Amino acid sequence: RAAHGPIDIVVANAGMASSAPAAKITPAQWQEIIAVNLTGAFLTVQAALADVTRPSEEPRRIVFIASTAGLKGYPYVAAYVAAKHGVVGLARALSLELASTGVTVNAVCPGYTDTPLLDEAAAKIAAKTGRSADDSRAHLAKDNAHGRLITPDEVAQTVLWLCSPAATSINGQAIAVTGGPI
Repeated sequence: RAAHGPIDIVVANAGMASSAPAAKITPAQWQEIIAVNLTGAFLTVQAALADVTRPSEEPRRIVFIASTAGLKGYPYVAAYVAAKHGVVGLARALSLELASTGVTVNAVCPGYTDTPLLDEAAAKIAAKTGRSADDSRAHLAKDNAHGRLITPDEVAQTVLWLCSPAATSINGQAIAVTGGPI
């Protein structure tokens, strides 16, 4: 704030996942995943609320990075799915709460994206199934409608658009970045 002034745009982007059958998730694992993915997103935004809700001529935006896991379920990642559903719900609640201030709040929900988190998932799948890491990545990519992994740049471009003047009336939405419908 001292260097750049008040905050106009907040992008809450945190994610971690571990996979296990629901019956084997420990309370500590559950709490950690919820803490990073949901509570971390909330605390990030809460810290900036006084800035983004102030009267301003500048567009003020809050964008949560959720996941398609916030729009549908996936097996063996119940805590992650629950957390990302929570992020989508949080975006929708805040969009209504803050609408009169001129702030828009949305969630970007990427499908399987070519990131270190995906690399970890592919390595675990490879270790458990005997597939190669490349085969595991390809298997995950099939869940995206166009059959390839989403690029981080595609996610970033969606966020940039939501922060632009062109998206002034986009509020309370969960935008899937998947190459097709969910």
